[in-house]
Amino acid sequence: MRIGILALQGAVAPHQAKLAALGVEAPAVREAAGLEGLDGLILPGGESTTFLKLIGHFGLAQPLKAFAETRPLWGVCAGTILLARRVENPSQRSLGILPFTVRRNGYGRQNESFIAGFELRLPGRPAVSQEGVFIRAPHVTARDDGVQVLGEHEGWPVALQYGRHLATTFHPELSEAGHLHRYFIALCEDASQRRASG
Repeated sequence: MRIGILALQGAVAPHQAKLAALGVEAPAVREAAGLEGLDGLILPGGESTTFLKLIGHFGLAQPLKAFAETRPLWGVCAGTILLARRVENPSQRSLGILPFTVRRNGYGRQNESFIAGFELRLPGRPAVSQEGVFIRAPHVTARDDGVQVLGEHEGWPVALQYGRHLATTFHPELSEAGHLHRYFIALCEDASQRRASG
């Protein structure tokens, strides 16, 4: 199992540490060739406009969209903004892979960042308590019917699933719990088995 981390900027090392602790190789990905042989990819937190510029510079937009057609992606905070179909506050380009709308800085700017607990409901598993580290976090303001909400905080969806893909508006890599990393590994294993059988 190899799950890459898009390493153009942002919180790469904490995800690598989480995955390594679970026995998963987690190479840093900085160019399209780095997507080869991966079972999934995490788009980590960072600054979404900077990510967009670097994705354009390295010609990664189309390779990422092609990757998403058969393999799981997980957007974390800024990564969720990159994956969204529509971005507001202000409007900006995105990869448009997941059918929801996000509002940047939904809770405010850097000094409004916070930590809060909420109930995480992963499919087929008992509900668990999850610590959410929200850093300039976006709000998901609209979503298609096929987008499943796995967790909410103050009425806002903060963990979502669409098919094989995940999105979280907080940073699970910065809390002790490993529920979401384990679940993403399971999604990657399932997608790999489907590709092998079909």
